[in-house]
Amino acid sequence: MKGWEAAMPLSHSRLFPLSALLLLAATAGWSADPAPGESKVILEPRSKTPAASNIVSTRANIRVDTTLVLIPVTVTDPFNRFVTGLEKENFKVMEDKKEQEILSFTSEDVPLSIGVVFDCSGSMGNKLEKSRLAVTQFFKTANPEDEFFLVEFNDGADLVQPFTTNLEEIQNRLTFTQSKGRTALLDAINLALNEMRKAKNPRKALLVISDGGDNSSRYTEGEIKNRVKEADVQIYTIGIYEPLGSRSRTPEELAGPGLLTEIAEMTGARQYAVENLNELPDIAAKIGVELRNQYIIGYSPHNQEHDGKYRRVQVKLNQPRGLPPLRAFWRMGYYAPSQ
Repeated sequence: MKGWEAAMPLSHSRLFPLSALLLLAATAGWSADPAPGESKVILEPRSKTPAASNIVSTRANIRVDTTLVLIPVTVTDPFNRFVTGLEKENFKVMEDKKEQEILSFTSEDVPLSIGVVFDCSGSMGNKLEKSRLAVTQFFKTANPEDEFFLVEFNDGADLVQPFTTNLEEIQNRLTFTQSKGRTALLDAINLALNEMRKAKNPRKALLVISDGGDNSSRYTEGEIKNRVKEADVQIYTIGIYEPLGSRSRTPEELAGPGLLTEIAEMTGARQYAVENLNELPDIAAKIGVELRNQYIIGYSPHNQEHDGKYRRVQVKLNQPRGLPPLRAFWRMGYYAPSQ
């Protein structure tokens, strides 16, 4: 492991082409073959929306028309860097435990519709400055065709800035944000999902920045989880937590990390836990880069029934020879068309 770390420290590029990975794996002494008794890598869930403009109906962050399902997949190396350059042959897709034939395979950056969900409750006081900077860094990964909106929340949730392509409008709004009140996180996510219905781009995501659990929402956790499961939106969450020993012991705050993690993973995204505020901008920028570096796998499901039922999806990696273990992230399922 030390040889690998010396070959490619964490401070290097987040984008890691397959050719470079092969070279470094060889020089670092990684074994091409699994050790006796080990199985091939089966990765963990997470995904995103595709780049197809001809898709008619969309649901659950996996694009579906009458004949095609498109699944976005992120692949990372052991140091959480994004791996590019893989081929169709490196992937296998299962739907409801039945292998599907991969008909299309692409990797491209297309316009995004993104909502920033920003916590300005009273406990965010000394965290606001770094949180604003995190949004700024996130915006640096944007494309000119992207559109954004801003939802802020404390006692309640407010749509502060509807969809716009002018990022300065959102940054100006954040400049005057002050912290006060309690935390209506669930209401804010619900409001953001409502606003996302107006999105112009097929790929959609939320960036949620918060420091803990909900203690002021009208919507319940179960209601929001149901909405998230059905939504065509990938939800990344950044949890800004106090060090474990000094955290408050209210039930809501104790549940905060678990809530943000579960919501993110339901959509195929991830929750990033932050204890050092100086990490915030870099993590936000990393999420932005991740949104730009995914493989889009397309297949025609064997089950062509338009029954509106939830179909579970699994993506397996055919581990490339000579590489360290890679991980894949994708959304775990989608709803079939109902008509």
